[in-house]
Amino acid sequence: MILTIDLETYSPQDIGKVGAYRYAQDPDFEILLASMAVDDGRVQLYDLAYGESWFELKNLQNELFDPKYTKRAWNAAFEWWCLSEYFHLTQQEREDWLDQWQDSMVHAMYCGLPASLKMAGQALQLPEDKAKMREGAALIRYFCCPCKPTKVNGGRTRNLPEHDTAKWEIFRQYNIRDVETERHIDHLLEPFTVPDFIWQQWRDDVRMNSRGIATDAELTSGALWCGRQYSAELFTEAQQITGLANPNAPGQLRAWLAANGADLPDLRKETVAEALKQPQTAKARQVLELRQELGKSSLKKYDAIQAATGPDGRIRGTLQFYGATRTGRWAGRLLQVQNLPRTYVKHQDEIRELIKARQLSALEMIYGNVNDLLSQMIRTALIPAPGSVFIDADFSAIEARLIAWEAGEEWVLDVFRTTGKIYETTASKMFGIPVETIVKGNPNYSYRQRGKVATLALGYQGGVGAMRRMDTSGALKDLPDEEIQDMVNRWRQQNPNIVTLWRTMEAAAKLAIKQKRGFAAIKGVTFRMEASTTCPFPFLTMSLPSGRKLYYADPRVSDDGHIHYREQTNAGWQDSETYGGKLTENLTQAIGRDCLEYALDNLKQAGYRVVFHIHDEVVIERKSADPEADLQEVRRIMSKPAPWAKGLPLNAEGWVGQFFTKD
Repeated sequence: MILTIDLETYSPQDIGKVGAYRYAQDPDFEILLASMAVDDGRVQLYDLAYGESWFELKNLQNELFDPKYTKRAWNAAFEWWCLSEYFHLTQQEREDWLDQWQDSMVHAMYCGLPASLKMAGQALQLPEDKAKMREGAALIRYFCCPCKPTKVNGGRTRNLPEHDTAKWEIFRQYNIRDVETERHIDHLLEPFTVPDFIWQQWRDDVRMNSRGIATDAELTSGALWCGRQYSAELFTEAQQITGLANPNAPGQLRAWLAANGADLPDLRKETVAEALKQPQTAKARQVLELRQELGKSSLKKYDAIQAATGPDGRIRGTLQFYGATRTGRWAGRLLQVQNLPRTYVKHQDEIRELIKARQLSALEMIYGNVNDLLSQMIRTALIPAPGSVFIDADFSAIEARLIAWEAGEEWVLDVFRTTGKIYETTASKMFGIPVETIVKGNPNYSYRQRGKVATLALGYQGGVGAMRRMDTSGALKDLPDEEIQDMVNRWRQQNPNIVTLWRTMEAAAKLAIKQKRGFAAIKGVTFRMEASTTCPFPFLTMSLPSGRKLYYADPRVSDDGHIHYREQTNAGWQDSETYGGKLTENLTQAIGRDCLEYALDNLKQAGYRVVFHIHDEVVIERKSADPEADLQEVRRIMSKPAPWAKGLPLNAEGWVGQFFTKD
């Protein structure tokens, strides 16, 4: 039996800034309303704001903890955590109870639908009486968040039901409607089953997120102090040069710059950077550089760490399971661990101590650009618990290995099985240069960078534009497009099976859409159309070797031969286009995700506790008598291919340390 649950809650914390876990940890957190329904039965509303006690509702309590009821909610981790806080469950009790839960939002995302209940309902064309009520956002702002004290509201900082009983009654109906909407979406998607192993992966992810990552409060507060002091210094310097009261005001600063020979259309980062490439007066250049520095705020992520860290010194909820619906990969939340600046500086231990001691003058004297330094050190604010170490390991060149394995590009696989020097070997094949000459000190070593860019840029049907975007070192910037196109042609000639893979993927997808039946692309990968009478549109699915599927909603082949489907973008639920190279990218990154999940499961079975991960990298917190031996074991576990990936040569590298960094 299914018990569908929806809660409305109050906390003085801003959930958007601190995340659901810290939100519910606040001492003033409350559950206001709870609506629940068993299967298709009537929705029962419990109004806790009017004094109904959970502990007096014996039937409800029995259902909540009775394993014969599968608990479901939209973003179920929120309901699970809030109820766990309400009932004061231990961490172990919470994790055990999680075995009884599923997430309707994950089901929607598995099917390629939006993560928002409102947007998912719109995508599925729910009728008005089943859709999420429009008044919800305003009601949540009124009852679930602190309010600003005014003379009109008597100076109160919170709105209670008695302050607007009419709104409260609508809020009660809104809570009931959410259960009805979630249940209706569950019924629509019921034919499109989420495999049991995906639910287990989701539960493991929630457990990991709920345990959290320890943060260095002293480093975080020191970095915030240093960053603000440094910005104040830059601001004062800009005031002294320009004579402006507020040199951050775009209008004032543009007028000053124009009067000093730098007439700019705007002060965007790109415009300022381009202006600094041009001849400028000494004062204008100095002010433009200050403007550039002031725009490089490195404090937002430190603010996020400080805000979202719980009372026990750990930040929770940094990853979103299935956040990337196109591939099933995880997405970052709060701190955005998947998008942290790289760390290039050496002597990080010493820098951390200077930041903690708030030695701004020493940081300026030794390193100069304090904002850039603080940005690089953000990673190091994540630390293991006292007495533990971080063991970090990541797959080596995972996408290059995977696409060669999928396509059967044996020479690439042989490189990974032997020397591992894929950039050198690629350059050797492209340009006819002996691979042994592509070494440091030899003039031919410059070709390694070309081999690297080609390997990273061209696997998914990229061309000249992809090469230029991937050329972060600037090695190709002076080459004309014709010469770069020649590199593209050379790479494709040396990788004919990968080129064939693009065509095969596109052809199989088109045939499945047009002929409404399954077509195999490669071994373990089949495209097929799936539909039901409950859902308003069909799906194109791509089966994966792991047993998982990727879903493309409402697919069609246009008159010009392009594949279209619908997905959630920043502009809403709209039409998107795909092609062979893009489908290959989806496949490769999805298989990479499944390789990581296989490693996560094996690490769990071996007793290693992963506290977070980033695409192809895991970070383990461990009390270890021999960290180096543990690192070697972790590398061995990660290098083991899944049973469905026979012949895939995997390798992992790693490090051991007292804080997170980019080795």
